[in-house]
Amino acid sequence: MGIRDTRKLAETIMVIGNRTIVCQDKGSMWSLSLWHSSNPLQAAIPLLLVQVSLISTVSKLIEFCLKPLGQSTIVSQILGGMVFGPSMLGHQKTIASTLFPLRGTLVIETFATFGIIFFIFSVGVKMEPVTLLRSQPQALVLGLSVFFFTLILPVALATILRNNVPMQTSFADSITLIAGMQSFTSLPVVACLLNELKLINTEIGRLALCASIYCDILGILVSAVVLSITQTKSNNSYPSYLPLLSVIVLTLVIIFIVRPLILRFIHQLPIEKPINEAYIVNFFVLVLVATFVSEFIGQHFVFGPLVLGMIVPDGPPLGTSLTMKIDTFVSGLLYPTYLAVSGLNTNVFLIKFESVWIVGSIIVFSFFVKLGSAMVPATFFCNLPAREALTLGLILNARGIIDIMTFNVLKQGKMLGDEEFSLAVISVIFISATIMPLIKLLYNPWHQYHKIRQNTIQHAKYNSDFRILVCIHHHDNIPTIINLLEVSHASEESHVITIALVLVELAGRTTPLLVSHRAQTRTFESTSSTTGQIVNALRRYEQYNQGCAMVESFTSISSYATMHGDICRLALDKRANIVIMPFHKQWAIDGSVGSIHRPIQNLNINVLNKAPCTVGILIDRGIVTGSTSVIASKRVFNVGVLFFGGADDAEALAYAARMVNHECVRLLVTRYILFGSENSRERKRDTETIDEYLKANAGNERFKYEEQVLRDGVGVAQSIKAMSDCYDLMLVGKYHPESPLFTGLDEWSECLELGIIGDLLASSDFESKASVIVVQQQRLGGPLINRTSQQAAVNDRSERPAKKSQVHDVSFEDNSVKAAHQKPMHHSDDSWSIAINAKNRL
Repeated sequence: MGIRDTRKLAETIMVIGNRTIVCQDKGSMWSLSLWHSSNPLQAAIPLLLVQVSLISTVSKLIEFCLKPLGQSTIVSQILGGMVFGPSMLGHQKTIASTLFPLRGTLVIETFATFGIIFFIFSVGVKMEPVTLLRSQPQALVLGLSVFFFTLILPVALATILRNNVPMQTSFADSITLIAGMQSFTSLPVVACLLNELKLINTEIGRLALCASIYCDILGILVSAVVLSITQTKSNNSYPSYLPLLSVIVLTLVIIFIVRPLILRFIHQLPIEKPINEAYIVNFFVLVLVATFVSEFIGQHFVFGPLVLGMIVPDGPPLGTSLTMKIDTFVSGLLYPTYLAVSGLNTNVFLIKFESVWIVGSIIVFSFFVKLGSAMVPATFFCNLPAREALTLGLILNARGIIDIMTFNVLKQGKMLGDEEFSLAVISVIFISATIMPLIKLLYNPWHQYHKIRQNTIQHAKYNSDFRILVCIHHHDNIPTIINLLEVSHASEESHVITIALVLVELAGRTTPLLVSHRAQTRTFESTSSTTGQIVNALRRYEQYNQGCAMVESFTSISSYATMHGDICRLALDKRANIVIMPFHKQWAIDGSVGSIHRPIQNLNINVLNKAPCTVGILIDRGIVTGSTSVIASKRVFNVGVLFFGGADDAEALAYAARMVNHECVRLLVTRYILFGSENSRERKRDTETIDEYLKANAGNERFKYEEQVLRDGVGVAQSIKAMSDCYDLMLVGKYHPESPLFTGLDEWSECLELGIIGDLLASSDFESKASVIVVQQQRLGGPLINRTSQQAAVNDRSERPAKKSQVHDVSFEDNSVKAAHQKPMHHSDDSWSIAINAKNRL
């Protein structure tokens, strides 16, 4: 026994065998200031503040350095702790005793433990397993395959190694536990990885989340049984079934007693008002009570908070309020501290070579077993290509906070030694550092959109259905959207099929959701929610144009960073010709800019870059004019096209040419020509395009055309300003070939996603009451669609017979697509989204 008494440090350290006991003066919680010749690091609170600050700073620096290499945040956070641990700087006794002495271990571990309690509770609140599993029933086979194969085969390998390789008994028991833990595939870990990769809205992402839920359920059951058996062996005074029975009782109490009380509380909350802070505090106290009960019955302390979080309804009002209070402080500071503490307890100098190859063999073998057990059902039951199945297997191999937490539990329970714990933590770092770059290399979810046929208005087959996907953020968008749909001219020859997507920001949830508002009975939804009001307005438009128009309504609940995945996939599945995205600026009634939403701007940019069809950014000034309904008033609706040349302007002209078939629409196409460019190739090509539309609309008095020959950007600006109050709607292309006509106009551009002219029309300095659509024609693989072989679309049904082939028509190589156009209009029931009754959720 060794004793070291340090009066200056107010502590006594005793080493008895392999145990270290630290006795500390209870008055050393706070220190005197520097001006009293006192060392602040001798007291517990200042020491904790320094430790957390150092760990957070170093972790962020490591994350910044590793980000270009495609590494996940968990790698940097664990390494941030290892830097100060015995593996690196902490190997020097002076640094270890000054910054991370033994007397501070209990304090920082307790601090980090509170973080993990509320982090797991927050994860439980955000989970919505029932709805998610309903959308991916084939994930059951995938989850069972991954869990049981990765449990049985690695444990069998560990048993073989135990029987054939000389090793200590404690190490032999540890490798069996490590092998069994490889079967764990946790939903929080998979969700964090998918969020970092921006894949949570993809088909693979949803499938991985569903499979991880099944693995989580099986893992919790196995863990509860193992802990119960372990406790029974250590204490024979109680029957073996009592620990497991106590877990079941706690779960039932939370589900059947606590949950009804929470639901009753939610129903009594005032609508659209923030929850009182006192209620939030009461829920946090309830989390601590659930944590205590879990420890009291012998389970891990996070079991109660996880189950409690899962029974709290996610999303607003309660779920969102709870997670907003927790996420910033807990997820940003306490959760990384817990990972760093695990790195702090990792000592690579304790690892022997024999241990490395034994544990390494088990880890690598388990990795490939899980990879194979995921790929086989993904290929044969989920019909995924081999490359995507491989990506799915890598995602399900993710390691994270749940694995680290389990290793800490086993270490505290003396089931893992320091050497085995260090090997386990390093295995988490190694696997995490390997799979993330591989996934980025193997899988690009947007690659599928670059290998499809042309899907534009200009190149659409004559008299084919016009498919338009309109995105809606709030009910203020509805009047202008309805007018736009009406002037798009639904007719018996060419139906207007509207795919309406209500965009709701993800809050209080882990998993995104796509809700299909199926309407077999065509009844109206409750108007108690914003979504219900929007859906009802669209159904009224459909009823007014019965037989000529069809509306399919969806709601996407996702973060703005990944919401473009739902938009692009829905556009691809529904074969949309154009996607209409509301502009990120909202106008006030006096004509000024009322609000600016930057996340929506980033969303629009992502859609422009990745959409599988034409995209139109709608600058909605309808609130300025009151948005008089075209349907109700039958008034003249003036549309203007500003034509400078290029594929985007040709697409805008194609859309306007469809509108002019509506009896209320008056169209004026203004072509801007550079003085002295008569013989240019681009001008001749644009002339041919416009001539096609003029020829097709010969005799249509509502179609007007004019040309303006200008020399520079000043003339363009003056011309556009002069027509500011002439239109209800203006259309212009986003991209234009370089020309002196744009000289000086791009110097003050604020929104590059609109192009030069679009940005000018969206500027607050442009005093106009007209709404604007900035059109970008579909990009195939990046470059603009070549218009030399396929000219402008023509939609004049009165002048041309339906069977006559047009120069802009494209052949329908896909028989299923061709058949879809030949069938009578009906409401499609095939959808990859989740069909639920959304009025009670949104």
